Amino acid sequence: MTNKDEQLELAKLAEQAERYHDMMVAMKKVVETNSNLTDEELNLFSLAYKQVVNAYRLSWQTLSSIAEANEEGSELQQKIIKEYQKKIEKELKDVCHELLTILDKYIKPKAKTTESQLFYLKMKGDYYRYLTEVTSNNERQMLAEESELAYKNGFEMAKNHMIATNPIRLRLALNLSIFYYEILNEKDVACRLAKEAFDDGLNGLAILDENAYKGRNKNYTLL
Repeated sequence: MTNKDEQLELAKLAEQAERYHDMMVAMKKVVETNSNLTDEELNLFSLAYKQVVNAYRLSWQTLSSIAEANEEGSELQQKIIKEYQKKIEKELKDVCHELLTILDKYIKPKAKTTESQLFYLKMKGDYYRYLTEVTSNNERQMLAEESELAYKNGFEMAKNHMIATNPIRLRLALNLSIFYYEILNEKDVACRLAKEAFDDGLNGLAILDENAYKGRNKNYTLL
């Protein structure tokens, strides 16, 4: 058994135990073996980082709400809340930057198929979006531009090479819509994009088998 095999088994075990940080560390080592990754390995890699980052995002959002509710609180309370939120923010940013570095160093060079290129672009858009959520001023604008570019490039590629009901295409449409709605506050653009993606693929659901229908219908529900 190779070290890659050991780390892969550890990642699967960590997932079952809901130890997502351990899963993330293991999958990082798997990716860094620089071997060709299977779809399962890419999905485990994506899931591990998503679970860790989403936990940080939720903590940061919770602390933001607490800070707003304690605007009239004591200076000590406000100081502790602010410092703790900064700590969470740094940890979130560190993981996002780590993921983006891995994408460019290990995932992008081996992304030869349309599916693997879309995997790369979607994750790049996602993690720049997560950074944008906790950043302000000029840096926020730069991060937003990187996120938008990755999403738009991915969505255009998906429209050119994937059928309208393809899950990757639907997910890119959904996440690009979220980006316009939450980051750029362009709600009309977001709603129009989501509606177009929904309408384009709606007829295609009728010709899918039951299992394929269920998988794609989840994305339609989100749209």
